[in-house]
Amino acid sequence: MPAKPLRSSVVLGLFSLALFASSARADTLHIAVASNFAATMADIAEIFEQQSGHQVRISPGASGKLYAQILHGAPFQLFFSADQQKPGALEQQGIGVAGSRFTYARGRLVLWTRRNDLTLEQGKALSTSTWRRLALANPRHAPYGIAATEVLEHLGLSEHTRKRWVIGENIAQTYQFVATGNADLGFIALSQTHQSETPVAGQAWLIPAEWHRPIRQDVLLLDDTPAARALLTFMHSVTATQVIQRYGYSLAPKE
Repeated sequence: MPAKPLRSSVVLGLFSLALFASSARADTLHIAVASNFAATMADIAEIFEQQSGHQVRISPGASGKLYAQILHGAPFQLFFSADQQKPGALEQQGIGVAGSRFTYARGRLVLWTRRNDLTLEQGKALSTSTWRRLALANPRHAPYGIAATEVLEHLGLSEHTRKRWVIGENIAQTYQFVATGNADLGFIALSQTHQSETPVAGQAWLIPAEWHRPIRQDVLLLDDTPAARALLTFMHSVTATQVIQRYGYSLAPKE
């Protein structure tokens, strides 16, 4: 029996795939990522690399420090900040691609302790003297640190607790302070309680969102390369958004 001819739409699709495969070039992509999103991005990058052939190199850090590095010419193609202000400031200064910025995730803050004798709900433990050190990210560089200070101000406990603050370089170091026992409790990102299949030890309390300004995290395209554009597009995919939500983030409402 003679083979059936391929439909024209199938032929066109196969031709397009062959053309893409022959013209596509795998690149190495260098991206700056806020510490709170580093683990999430690592999972997204792994899938993206498998599907695109591009390689992703992640440089994590406090958003303020990454912002300063970009101002001084650090060769990043994308900047995933923990806030909107820093990518917006870069865009206003003509650094990056105008109009490329969007909110890729909305973060939440939690109060975490490895101790089981502290009552975290409503911040009750913060008003007691049964702990010695409270960890928070540096509010000069880290948006989650700013949110932590706003929570303390909301509770009227800024001055009461200030002498017992342990300031982390970023939210990752803040997590380590509590994990290693160098702080009794601390403000960390909700995503950090989802970093592994094993739940974090102790207890974590989700801070009411209205106790601090929203943590809207924006990304900015710094260097308009095909690989960078591909990752930006991938961030809108069902696959990427499912990873983002699995780590405890919510998505920005579509405009």
